[in-house]
Amino acid sequence: MNKIKELYIQYKEVANYLIFGVLTTIVNFVTYYITARILNIDEVVSSGISWFCSVLFAYITNKIFVFESKTESKKAFLKEMISFFMARIVSGILCDVGTFALMVKIFNINDIIAKFVTQVMVVIVNYIFSKLIIFKKKNSQ
Repeated sequence: MNKIKELYIQYKEVANYLIFGVLTTIVNFVTYYITARILNIDEVVSSGISWFCSVLFAYITNKIFVFESKTESKKAFLKEMISFFMARIVSGILCDVGTFALMVKIFNINDIIAKFVTQVMVVIVNYIFSKLIIFKKKNSQ
């Protein structure tokens, strides 16, 4: 058990990112299922709605639990939040909505399979944006 704890501590950021990434994906899938299958909203519109809900969830969990970001001013907080949402807009348009629409509407791929594929893409792209740009650690002087 100590070895598992040591590994978790050593790779805490990546482990938490994966844990909350899975939870964000669950938020995305559940929201998509409810809007597309229960409320009968168009698949692409449902994908956009599910993306928005998952981004809200992801920002909170990434800020607090994954990257443990502390912002010292309202300006810094707003800059961080806007950067996060802008990065998610880019990944949302390219991966979650754009690639999804292409797969479902053009290639006639099952919407659930397409949703799974796009979510894997989203997780990878979003980690790169978050780690290297948004929650980049400032060098201590």
